[in-house]
Amino acid sequence: MTATVSFTGDANPYGGGDPYADYRTADFPFTQYANLADRRLGAGVIAANDEFFADRENMLVPEPAEFVPEHFGHKGKIMDGWETRRRRGASAEHPWPTAQDHDWALVRLGAPGVVRGIVVDTAHFRGNYPQAVSVEGVSVPGSPSPEELLADDVKWTTLVPRTKVGGHAANGFEVSLEQRFTHLRVNQHPDGGIARLRVYGEVAPDPAWLAALGTFDVVALENGGRAEDASDRFYSPASNTIQPGRSRKMDDGWETRRRRDLGNDWISYRLVARSEIRAVEIDTAYLKGNSAGWATVSLRDGDGENGEWTEILPRTRLQPDTNHRFVLPAPVAGTHARVDIYPDGGISRLRLFGSLTEEGSAELTARHRELGG
Repeated sequence: MTATVSFTGDANPYGGGDPYADYRTADFPFTQYANLADRRLGAGVIAANDEFFADRENMLVPEPAEFVPEHFGHKGKIMDGWETRRRRGASAEHPWPTAQDHDWALVRLGAPGVVRGIVVDTAHFRGNYPQAVSVEGVSVPGSPSPEELLADDVKWTTLVPRTKVGGHAANGFEVSLEQRFTHLRVNQHPDGGIARLRVYGEVAPDPAWLAALGTFDVVALENGGRAEDASDRFYSPASNTIQPGRSRKMDDGWETRRRRDLGNDWISYRLVARSEIRAVEIDTAYLKGNSAGWATVSLRDGDGENGEWTEILPRTRLQPDTNHRFVLPAPVAGTHARVDIYPDGGISRLRLFGSLTEEGSAELTARHRELGG
């Protein structure tokens, strides 16, 4: 069911002013996880049965949906989302769609993973949202085509059963399946529009791929690392620091508010598994007058929160808008990492290059099997 039942049903017609003034949303318990449907990770909407009014790809745009009241095209109102035409019945005697009629879109996750929660956002779809939605998932290796995913022998698992949703609302669904998924099928019953889709979860990488790579970034989001905590998330999330590629603008990194005390800011991470680290990169791209002044990097070996941190990079001066590279004098093993910046400011990316230990490789392989990989 929807996380907030009161969302179900129509929103009021747009009456002018701020279109988000009456938008219905909530604090969902799963949004601390990475968005597996993030375009930066490589996610895509690879097929849909209908996109007459608005393109399917709009669902994965990272920014909130926009609404321009006077924006019309030759097909009608132009909406920032995925919108299908109105379904009709088989005849004048039965003009209504059947209970089975629905529209669908296939979504390739940017990284395979365990889904913890899904948000189907119907922002600005007030009278043209779907009556209900459902979401299914599947794990298929390689790069399957839409035709291969829709083949009769592919077995889909229900993540969200058919559930009524509300218009102009963030409809959230908690998922409790311990399975690894590569693709989702988003269904809207019987038709309508979805502005944005967010799929929150934990990346579950293929251990055979990481073994073939040998040396890789053991904290990267796409490889299964994650940001667990941070002292400050005022301007941007800590998870930005482990996104793929270099930052392309200032808010694509991590930046804290200005400190007025003698403390410092930090992020703690969980590595993909126990790893030996041999090199570190700290990038301050696009952070020019607000980059961190100095930074240290530390490792911890084991899950105990009170475990001892070992400093692998001493406090080092950082330059604005610069990628800094450091080769460690000897490999250091650990399961968690922490970057401390002094006194405040930001970094855009942290890279920890190394390889899995025997224990880390065994742990990752066992987890992969548990998730059906």
